[in-house]
Amino acid sequence: MRPTMPVHVLGFNCTHDAAAVLLRDGVPVAAIEEERLSRVKHHFGMPERAVAACLEAGGIRMADVDHVAFYMDAGLWLRSYGTWFLRKLPASLRFTKRKPALWKAFLGVERRFRRTFGYEGPFHHVEHHEAHAASAFFPSGFEEAAVLTVDGAGERVTTLLGEMRGGRLVRHRQEVYPKSVGKCWEAVTDWLGFRPQSGEGKTMGLAAWGRPALREKFRAVLRPEGEDSFHLDLSWFDYPVGGNPLYGERFVREFGPPRAEGAPVQPHHEDVAFALQAATEEVMLHLAKHLRRRTGLPRLVMAGGCALNAPSNRRIAAEAGFDEVFVQPAAGDDGACLGAALTVYHRTILNAPRWTMTDAFLGPGIPDGEAEAAVRAAGLAAERPADLEAAAAELLAAGKVLGWARGRMEYGPRALGHRSILADPRSRETFERVNLRVKRREPFRPLAPVARLEDLGRFVEGPRPSPFMLLAFPVRADARALVPAVVHADGSARFQTVTAAQEPSLHRLLGLFGERTGVPCLLNTSFNRRGEPVVASAKDAVEAFLGMDLDALVLGPLLVTRGAGKP
Repeated sequence: MRPTMPVHVLGFNCTHDAAAVLLRDGVPVAAIEEERLSRVKHHFGMPERAVAACLEAGGIRMADVDHVAFYMDAGLWLRSYGTWFLRKLPASLRFTKRKPALWKAFLGVERRFRRTFGYEGPFHHVEHHEAHAASAFFPSGFEEAAVLTVDGAGERVTTLLGEMRGGRLVRHRQEVYPKSVGKCWEAVTDWLGFRPQSGEGKTMGLAAWGRPALREKFRAVLRPEGEDSFHLDLSWFDYPVGGNPLYGERFVREFGPPRAEGAPVQPHHEDVAFALQAATEEVMLHLAKHLRRRTGLPRLVMAGGCALNAPSNRRIAAEAGFDEVFVQPAAGDDGACLGAALTVYHRTILNAPRWTMTDAFLGPGIPDGEAEAAVRAAGLAAERPADLEAAAAELLAAGKVLGWARGRMEYGPRALGHRSILADPRSRETFERVNLRVKRREPFRPLAPVARLEDLGRFVEGPRPSPFMLLAFPVRADARALVPAVVHADGSARFQTVTAAQEPSLHRLLGLFGERTGVPCLLNTSFNRRGEPVVASAKDAVEAFLGMDLDALVLGPLLVTRGAGKP
């Protein structure tokens, strides 16, 4: 019997990429990463601002929350890593030095949450990979599906192959720490001079520039194995015993000295990144193909940090034999708190209707009054065009670069047209300007495109819906010259697709831009300054606009152009 009063479940994560989500009767009221509010990228710690914002969005107090769900079984985590720590003494003493905050985060997490928020109701610890699986399955709209979750590590599990039927997770195979594709990525990212658990996207972008010279050599490190597993040679790494750096002496002997942060990227670094990416695609595709054979199910859901690997996802979608693949857009630990909350809700309310995730716009919006106040406080002048999309299309067609902050903020790492920088993709000079001058990023990193779903076939091979920008498509040879600003070094592009039903404003803007240029496609990258999280509020957007080489800002219903008010 369904309860007569709404059931509120709050999910949260208090380690890296801390976040909170509030469900009302199984439907997200809000889902917010703490970093967007604290302005500290990859915020680590209790998500106090995000929890408060979720409660405010729901119009409730903490006393109205029926259940709280944590994205990890903290007790199991402590037992698992405590056992591993004792087994690997004395080398494992480095664990306590490298990440003391992580141990502290799990010790007494329930007590700290109750004390911080004054919560007195039921508190649930949800096993990490079950949370990842739930974050992908319950919002997918599928009645049953194969499940693949791959990340750095949960309590012990790093890789889960299973299926969901009737809302129940059946596990077919698991890999446990330290055997971890995600940790392998962290270690190679470390060797490449980028920050682990942050710079893996840079490693993925760098891979497209490499050559296959080291591909076979790297298979000694990582490769598919058996019917449903992979080989990872841990002798190349120091992370299993808490080493810092994460790579080991053998990795340095075989692949050379690590790149210092900020040092020039050499072709050899590109080749190592290429080899890692190639091995990862082999492993992920191998696991997905096994799941198709083992389960016989035509649909697959994916989550975990490795599910953000767009080239791998594209190969799985095209080659693994599934009819449909759903990847949770907040695939990392930010999304795991959504999965934890959904798990608790569907355990509590049996046979409840399920919410289907058609977009990722679950964060705070920008009210018109807030937009006007932020512009006024900055001493800027703004206009309110009768046809905002037409005005923006004119600017974009003239080569202007726009900040675009409208509607509710995205949940997950991708900017999907609500907190974006938009530009004309028809010129390689646009790429140079946006990447180097506006975003101040490394030149090897790609910029992504957005197009209407009905136009995607004009640009890519094997078009399919990609609303969350999680597939890297091969760009058609005859289209590469049309959109050079968004074609990566390997001829791919990580397209986002939009429909009129899902995103009417952006869909119309694309159409109007296409009418003016003949190319219904825009460059779409996240609206943030280097080293900062994506903008959340109107104030964030105005400050970023003033500090970046942008020509105009669309903020809610307002249009601010450079030179209007302050220079």
